[in-house]
Amino acid sequence: MLKNLKGIGLLLIANFLIMITLGVVYVVLANFVLPAFGIDIRGSVDATILLYAGVLGFGGAFISLAFSKQFARAMLDCSQITEPRTRAEEVVFQTVRELAQRLHVKMPEVWVYDAPDPNAFATGPTKNNAMVAVSTGLLENLNEEEIRSVLAHEMGHVWNGDMFTTTVLAGLLNTFVYFISMWVERFFRERDQAILGIVAFYVLQIVLGILAMIVINWHSRRREFEADRFSGKAYGPAPMISALQSIQRYVEAAQMEYATHDALATMKISGGTGGWMNLFATHPPIEERIAALRRMA
Repeated sequence: MLKNLKGIGLLLIANFLIMITLGVVYVVLANFVLPAFGIDIRGSVDATILLYAGVLGFGGAFISLAFSKQFARAMLDCSQITEPRTRAEEVVFQTVRELAQRLHVKMPEVWVYDAPDPNAFATGPTKNNAMVAVSTGLLENLNEEEIRSVLAHEMGHVWNGDMFTTTVLAGLLNTFVYFISMWVERFFRERDQAILGIVAFYVLQIVLGILAMIVINWHSRRREFEADRFSGKAYGPAPMISALQSIQRYVEAAQMEYATHDALATMKISGGTGGWMNLFATHPPIEERIAALRRMA
């Protein structure tokens, strides 16, 4: 209980420090840097709007992170492994425990959820307050070495603090989306064009939100390569390469069976689909991940 409260407290402190940093950066830019180049925005930016945007942007992101485990469990048909009952559950439980001991972190909660696609994820607010979940499809389609490599990949996310860094990035981008949208809305409202301001507010929310998602997903793809690297260091690159190849075979079989472009698009497990749509993929294409692991080998 105390560790959980400590984790949430650290999140709140980080949120507060980031808001202070944003305020200091704005003061320096508005009062010293920009005037030196003949740009004067003093008085044109309402600090109240910036503060409100920061509360909305970071507040929502950090609340989602703080309750990420609860949200994940609520959305999935899952059961927690505390005493393994099958060989597959034993492999999952012992692998996570072994990796946690190696990393000197509190063992994450271990869950199995009912889904046919081979997938796994890690979430939680801190390294010592995390959960790792695997799908039944992963246990059915991958062998024990491959399962261990996938679990090492997820523990890499935990160890690298990827949930926290992604939340900070999302909060920062959300702040700017809210700030720009509210500033433009106020600009039109002060000129008695309230309706146009409202329209501009929602249009900017959508457009800027899409641009922010591109940045967040780019960061997510980079973190996937780092998690693969962690798995390669833990158990060698070969098992993770084999796991990705097994997942690729499942993807291709599912595509043929259901005649869809990407049968696993909702889970983002197969990475980008090619072209500009790769900008919105949270995972790199499996071929690129395998190539990176082979270079590591």
